[in-house]
Amino acid sequence: MKLLLLFTGCLISLVSVFADTQTDVEYARVDGLPLLLDLHRPSGMKHPPLIVYVHGGAWRAGSKSDVPIAGLLEHGFAIASVDYRLSTQARFPAQIHDIKAAIRFLRGKASLFDLNAESIAIIGSSAGGHLAALVGVTNSHKALEGRVGDHLDQSSDISAIVSFYGAANLQSILGQSTEFGLTVRIPALKLLLGDGPEKVPVLAKLASPVAHLDKADPPLLLLHGDADPQMPHAQSEELAKAYQASVKLIMLAGSKHGGPEFYDEDRLKVVAAFLRQALTSR
Repeated sequence: MKLLLLFTGCLISLVSVFADTQTDVEYARVDGLPLLLDLHRPSGMKHPPLIVYVHGGAWRAGSKSDVPIAGLLEHGFAIASVDYRLSTQARFPAQIHDIKAAIRFLRGKASLFDLNAESIAIIGSSAGGHLAALVGVTNSHKALEGRVGDHLDQSSDISAIVSFYGAANLQSILGQSTEFGLTVRIPALKLLLGDGPEKVPVLAKLASPVAHLDKADPPLLLLHGDADPQMPHAQSEELAKAYQASVKLIMLAGSKHGGPEFYDEDRLKVVAAFLRQALTSR
């Protein structure tokens, strides 16, 4: 009975968090393939700032239904969780083209969805953290903007970035990886880029956030575990060191690749405070 009550309480909590949700919203279509997002809005709030969330999965898996940052709804942020073409469907930079198309769509439809189009942040986890950082530091980049979707008149610029244990430099990542990390990273990168980064250096550089930095970049928050066996924490350290704009790196002692400690109440309070300050200052 106690277990049932506990489960019921969790269920009620999840239902309240996702009380105002529109699922499977089509933001673009590529070669007949619909690209979808789920839009979660904080209950009872008008014109909230927006977070575009990018899921992880080594670029080849994952789903918009996985939203570990859902707790940020309670801090007054709307969340658009975006599906994008996986590396099994299309090579880089298709993923960036899709995410930027989603941002343009959401900005173009801001009145319809009652969103604040002037306050858009992007957050990603793991491979999604890499994609989020790359989107964030390549505002108006011609090669990465793409021509996906029907809202090409809209900007894909964002005003703040949060990367949870994401990649930053695809040219250095293999040299920083553990033996276990290499077993994950090498095949994932070959799918994403079409070959190993050393074989396609121009593309690997294009796909690396560290290669696109300048003083106009949005504020950046990085969270990484110092015991991460999959994504080297040196990636976040490298990005933080090279970043020319406002940046904060939070290294979680003993944490591995993800885990509840990254998304607990205390951590999300830090993320929410960062976003409020960043979006206000921009």
